Amino acid sequence: MELQSKTTVYVAIGSMLALMGGIIYYASLDNESLEQAEIELGSVTLRDVNTVTNQAEFEVEFVVSNPSEKTFTVASIGYQLYGDGTLLGSGQYSVIDIALPGRAVFYSGAVVPLKNTFVLDKGSVGEDTYDAMIDGRITNFAAEGILTTQTSWSTIDKEFRTGF
Repeated sequence: MELQSKTTVYVAIGSMLALMGGIIYYASLDNESLEQAEIELGSVTLRDVNTVTNQAEFEVEFVVSNPSEKTFTVASIGYQLYGDGTLLGSGQYSVIDIALPGRAVFYSGAVVPLKNTFVLDKGSVGEDTYDAMIDGRITNFAAEGILTTQTSWSTIDKEFRTGF
């Protein structure tokens, strides 16, 4: 290979590496903004009680806000729900299978409620806790888990605790 073609190859490789470095740098700028996402437990509301399967469905609402200047979406919220200090179980809000343009968009300053169905199983929590939940005697709720936010370039998993 002659010198001129070797130089051309080296310039092409160097340019490609510089481009990849620029993309990685640009994507890392999103990470700081995504870390600023805030999540609070909004409400827990009874929707349905199935006496055959001994399960109750609750609507769990999380309120997610964007204090940063960067627009993002929420891909998922994996959480453990507590009622009056007792672990009730785990739940998952997820829109991972929906493309970014089809998800709720969190513009700068946006506050958006995201709702999820949580199934409480009588066998998992015991009869006393189950009955207290469906009778509305448990009123203090808390959650902890992972909030996954995304932009076109970045994904961040952020741990959260709310209501404790």
